[in-house]
Amino acid sequence: MTLRTAMYALTLACALHVQLAPAQSYPAKTIRILVGYAPGGGTDIMARTIAVKLTDAFKQQVIVDNRPGANGNVAAKMAAESPADGYTVLFMSVAHIMSKPVYKNLGYDIERDLTPITVVSEVSNVFAANPALPAKTVKEALALARAKPGELTYATAGVGSPEHFAGEMLKMMTKTNLLAVPYKGGGPIAIDLVAGHVMTSFSTMPPIIPHVRSGRVRAVAVTKAQRAAVLPDVPTIAESGVPGYAMSTWYGCVVRSGTPQEIVVRLNDAVLKVLAMPEVRKRLENLGAEIVGSSVADSSAFLKSEIAKYAKVAKAANIRAN
Repeated sequence: MTLRTAMYALTLACALHVQLAPAQSYPAKTIRILVGYAPGGGTDIMARTIAVKLTDAFKQQVIVDNRPGANGNVAAKMAAESPADGYTVLFMSVAHIMSKPVYKNLGYDIERDLTPITVVSEVSNVFAANPALPAKTVKEALALARAKPGELTYATAGVGSPEHFAGEMLKMMTKTNLLAVPYKGGGPIAIDLVAGHVMTSFSTMPPIIPHVRSGRVRAVAVTKAQRAAVLPDVPTIAESGVPGYAMSTWYGCVVRSGTPQEIVVRLNDAVLKVLAMPEVRKRLENLGAEIVGSSVADSSAFLKSEIAKYAKVAKAANIRAN
């Protein structure tokens, strides 16, 4: 071996060591999972369920850091500006995809600045109502909205949120006038829906299911194309007189682009193992979630398709942030 060849081999070995060292020692400190909504909502519940098990798996603390605001985009921007080392994870939802065509200046680009780890789960939203609302079906609710345009309120987690898209799609497809009322997450929405401060919502299942089961909230319909296993007697919006209506919320994990691939793969493997735990599956399924647990490659392809899908919806429904 010549001196030149030996020096090249040594340089290559050093480079490989530098690349592999972070992954081999990862995690060596606390991992922070950013949640862009207030505690108690669907994103928060999912993130906390997984964080507890990741703490056990990694033998390092995994904490949830709630940073509500701008439909989850405050937290997303923080994740996009964090070091690319795998210690800051964004627990995202479809809302972050919906924001791309809605907001002009997010301060980050979800495709450029964030890398998918996995899609965690999918849930149907629930068209829910305070029991005082004199409407037990979608048709009756739409009749009320037509009788008094703009007076029937529905709660959202902000402009461009899944709840907002669900409501605007219903308005667009039925030519009715519902009034959107913004909140900072599913937890506050559930509280005000129970109290009667807002009469309906298109809430994700995790925060609303306990109130449906207790009778404090009425589940009028679900937004997916199929009925939800956790609410088998509740019809879909499509079968309630709005054919073709279908919308769902999904959750996933992403990190800053440029994070070493070995760390991304390790996080993917760890989250998938957590999702396979019987107690985790049972908890999430009881909240109406369908476990996904996709690979890094499949997650990337899925996010691209969702971005294209909701860009079309935002344009058709003219959903824009002020």
